[in-house]
Parts: sequence; structure tokens; C-alpha cells
Amino acid sequence: MAIDPNFDQNREVVDEHEGHDVWGPVEEPEKLGIHGTHVAVDFDICDADGVCIEDCPVDVFEWVETPDHPTSEKKADPANETQCIDCMLCVDVCPVDAIDVDSTRA
Repeated sequence: MAIDPNFDQNREVVDEHEGHDVWGPVEEPEKLGIHGTHVAVDFDICDADGVCIEDCPVDVFEWVETPDHPTSEKKADPANETQCIDCMLCVDVCPVDAIDVDSTRA
């Protein structure tokens, strides 16, 4: 199941992490929500493939540890989402469709 492209309408901001919003629900360690707004990563389906980190030309993503999460124990966090140039490469390469980039969301 891919990230909900309308998460900003269907979820609420429940926290902040490294300067970006976290959209709930969050029930650690099983549910970690969606991190970011302009560049959003669904932590619940991110499988830590790492191709988004490798391919992003402006280094939007950083690894973050997520101990005991059932999918993977690290995630690609959009820690530098303000640097995003809307190239959509991360969206195109994510094997589980965990990333959404929307220039209308800020």
C-alpha cells in the first residue's frame, strides 16, 4: 500500500522531528506516521532500501534509527526537505511507494 497522497487532509500533525512535521497516528514502535510535508515519507511502509538517499541530488534524506519497527529498524528521514528541488527522483525510485513530493504543500 502506497503513501496516502492526501495525508495532509486525512491526518493531523502530532509531533515535530528534526524540523519537520510528523503526521499521525504514532504508536511507537509499531506506528511511526508520516514524516515531512513537502517531502513526505510514510515511515510505516519505508523498508530502508536507501535508493532515495543514494539518488537524491540535493541530500534531502538522512538515515534515522527506528528500533523495533516491524518493517525496518531505520528509515529515510526527510531531514532537509526545504532543499528539495521537486525532481521527483525519490518518488520514482522508491520500491514501496513510501514517498510523496507535492510542491503545493509547504
